[in-house]
Order: sequence, then structure tokens, then C-alpha cells
Amino acid sequence: MLTLEKFEEATEVVKKVILKTKLVYSDYLSEQTGNKVYLKPENMQFTGAYKVRGAYYKISTLTDEEREKGLITASAGNHAQGVAYAAKLYGAKATIVMPTTTPLMKVNRTKSYGAEVILHGDVYDEACEYAYKLAEKHGYTFIHPFDDPAVATGQGTIAMEIIKELPTVDYILVPIGGGGLATGVSTLAKLLNPNIKVIGVEPAGANCMQESLRKGEVVTLPAVSTIADGTAVKTPGINIFPYIQKNIDDIITIKDEELIVAFLDMVENHKMVVENSGLLTVAAVKHLTCEGKKVVSILSGGNMDIITMSSTLQHGLIERGRIFTVSVLLPDKPGELGKVSNVIAQEQGNVVKLEHNQFVSINRNAAVELRITIEAFGNEHKAQIVNALEKKGYKPKVTRPNL
Repeated sequence: MLTLEKFEEATEVVKKVILKTKLVYSDYLSEQTGNKVYLKPENMQFTGAYKVRGAYYKISTLTDEEREKGLITASAGNHAQGVAYAAKLYGAKATIVMPTTTPLMKVNRTKSYGAEVILHGDVYDEACEYAYKLAEKHGYTFIHPFDDPAVATGQGTIAMEIIKELPTVDYILVPIGGGGLATGVSTLAKLLNPNIKVIGVEPAGANCMQESLRKGEVVTLPAVSTIADGTAVKTPGINIFPYIQKNIDDIITIKDEELIVAFLDMVENHKMVVENSGLLTVAAVKHLTCEGKKVVSILSGGNMDIITMSSTLQHGLIERGRIFTVSVLLPDKPGELGKVSNVIAQEQGNVVKLEHNQFVSINRNAAVELRITIEAFGNEHKAQIVNALEKKGYKPKVTRPNL
């Protein structure tokens, strides 16, 4: 069903609802990897993610009767907004079932398009099961977020744009949750140029597609654990799995810690907010073993709430050694704090916070604990500061900051 003709048709249809997301060349990632790295910024779409492509194209293929019944879907956020927005344009009622863990911003944005939002389950799979029950009970038309060839066709229009803009692309990196985006992108890429390598990228804590490919059949993970909520899926799509088997060249898995650093890369070097699932491909460029290739990283979305953003920034600074805490024991005498501060100042460290614990020892004259949270330029500078304290005999103990 995923034919070149259908992809061409979908490309024309989705033009009505998408913003042009031209490739952005990344000097930073290119220098880091030895490849020519381009970003496909789907985080800049009106709904904040690529999902509107598949949702709108799928709804365009429905009959008036199917739309009049009302639409329903399950989603961790981005497909929800895509369906809600597309349904609004078609004048159809939309009901969206979202996991209870969905970021508040995604919930509110979905409601803002006029959809009814129901929170159910801890992960997407539980929300989807409940959405199917509601569809059967009320006769709603179900719009699957990924396990639908029409939805996958709409998502695949991204590949059409990439190849038109960069015909000599060698690698396309695509995030995988349930597999709809990867199905559309990889299938169309191979139809247009079989030599293009399409690499899927999954969270290490939700690698359902990798496990399915390894076993040669769709499998369900017992549990998922990842900060990439948009790709936290236990079971990949059954209908689209054969396309993945045929067209995906490899899968890279990414740990959550890498996503935190990738968030800083995007904010500092490209001034872009990209959600954790969209950051999978940013982290993955550093896992490629090739050099001198033209690589496109699909940034699938940018719907990140402020609390998550704040937490990610703080943890990213810690991972990079930009913020750290060091604990030292001092005699409880006047001037001792000044001596420690002087050592840090000489090494150009910036003191962010001080905590003085007089009760670490029974004899406080012998030792009190001083916890110092310090801002540094990075891990090398952090090591330099710690080394300077060691040379002064303080026996510093590095701990994780309590920000």
C-alpha cells in the first residue's frame, strides 16, 4: 500500500497544513563527527511535531460518514495534537486518550484544538487499549498513531522533502517509537534511492523495534523506562513491521544520559528546543562509524514542558562538568572558608552555593563539612579545581549537586 504514487499524493495533501522545514546545516555536529550533518527541524511545525502530516493525510482518506462518527486516538502527545488539529480543520469531533504521564503542555495544547482529552494508563500502550474500547463503545473512527499504512505514508513525506533538498544524502536518522515515521521515511527513501542508508534510533529503555527485528517478529517489552516519552512504546506496529524489516538498515539505541547532553547541544549551538524523542537522532550522529558522509538527523518534535526543560538543563550542566559539588572537611576556625574560596578563585571557579555542616563530627573543632557547589567551564576545568584543592591537602570528595 505504500507506493510512490501514494507518497506523491500525500506530499500534495499535507502541504495544506505543514510549515516548510528546510534543512539546517550543523557546523557543531559536523565538526564533532567528521560528517556533513543536517537537521530536519520538524520541531518547528505548527503543532510542534511531524505528526500532523500522518494525521491529516489519514483523515483526508476517510469518508464523510467515517469523519462524522467522531475520531479517536491514543497518543503520548504529538499525534494527539496532530489529530486534534486536523480534526478541527475537517470539522470533526476528536477524542484523545493520553497516558497520565503526558507532559502538561502537550495535554493543554491538544485541548486548545478543541479535542476532548482523557488521561488513562501509565504508558502509551495502556492508553491505546482504552481508546480501542471507547471506539467500539461509541462507534468512533480510530486513527492509529503509527500502525496504519496511510498514517505512515503521511509521515514519509518528510523523506520526499529531504531528498528534493539534498539529493545526495547518504544517511537519514529517524526516531522510532511504534515505527510509523520510520516506516514512511525508510520506504520512500528506498523507493527514490536504494543506496540511502536509513538508521532507526530508539531509547535504550524502550527498544521494542530492535528486539522485534532481532527475533524476526513483533514482540512486546515487559516494561519501558525512558525520558523520551514520545517513543516510550512497548509494542511496535504489526501492520508496518514488514516495511521496517525490509527498509531499515540498522537501529541505534540511546541512553537517557545522552539525550540530556544532546539537549544542551541544540540549545547552545542551534538555539532550538527539541524534545527528548527528537533528540534521539542528535545523539545518534556520534554513534555512526562513517566519515565524510551527508547525514540528515530528523528532529521529530519540540513539545517539551518548562519543568522538564529546566530539569534537563540542570542535569545537562552536571553531565558536562559545568556544575558540580565538592565536599571538604575543615577545622572550625575563622578564615578557613576564605582559604578554600581563594583556591577556587585562583582556578577561576565560580561558587554557586555553600552549605556548612557543623554536625558531621562529634568534635567540630577537628572537622566541619563544607559542601561547595561550583560552576566550571567543563569536565577538564572541574578536574583542575579538584586537583588544586587536593594539592592544598583538603581531600575533596566530588558529589552530585542538589540544585
